[in-house]
Amino acid sequence: MPWRVLPLLLALLLPSLVAAQMLPGQGTQVEREGLEIGTSTSEIAITSDFRGADLTIFGAVTNTDDLLLAIGQYDVVVVLEGPREDATVRRKERVFGIWINASSMTFADVPHSYSMSSSRSIDDITTPLDLTGEGIGIDHIPLRPIDFAGNFNSLNEFRTAFRRLQQVGGLYERDPSGVRFVSSNLFKASLRLPANIPNGVHTVRAYLFKSGKFVTQKSQPLRVIKTGIEQTITDAAHEQPIFYGCFAVLLAVLTGWGASLIFRKD
Repeated sequence: MPWRVLPLLLALLLPSLVAAQMLPGQGTQVEREGLEIGTSTSEIAITSDFRGADLTIFGAVTNTDDLLLAIGQYDVVVVLEGPREDATVRRKERVFGIWINASSMTFADVPHSYSMSSSRSIDDITTPLDLTGEGIGIDHIPLRPIDFAGNFNSLNEFRTAFRRLQQVGGLYERDPSGVRFVSSNLFKASLRLPANIPNGVHTVRAYLFKSGKFVTQKSQPLRVIKTGIEQTITDAAHEQPIFYGCFAVLLAVLTGWGASLIFRKD
């Protein structure tokens, strides 16, 4: 009877089905690559003579494939993102011989500063589509307009203008060779902090790619704070604006009066 043969067939096929689901070797699942990072400092102090600084990031890639590692199939991109805020770009037009702000566009939640280093050019690491999906690189930072009701040509113009202004101001930087492997799976990255780096909590991010495919990322915070008289003035301006304004006016009056006494002609 066919129904009597069914248990025997299941008994014969079950070991093969179980074996087919096991990986070669010991039957254990291969662990995915991991990423660990650490920074040379957790806090950057800005003083009156601050002219910029270099930040060093150390990292390690774990559970790597020895063959892929030997032929250079692992790439690392390290980014320092500044505090996120809305940013407005204005377009000037000449009207009756005078340059005025004719139109503007505000992008939501963009990093105020952005420094990037990579083991090689990111365009050689993976596809532009993958870079856009992960938001990696100056040209792939998401720039979402607020209350946009124009055409896409205008949108692209404002996006291009925003990126250009940030790069000219030294706030957006990239180094296609700033990440270097110092051993088989240990790497070192250098990021340049501009002199006008914004105050606040920044984020260090490291991205791992294998054979052009994104694998994982790791992040940790970095504080940038003002110290000394600069911090005192900033705190006063935000916490006691009335007192700060009165003091600024009084200081200006005293300075002007003192200058008039010094340089007056009898």
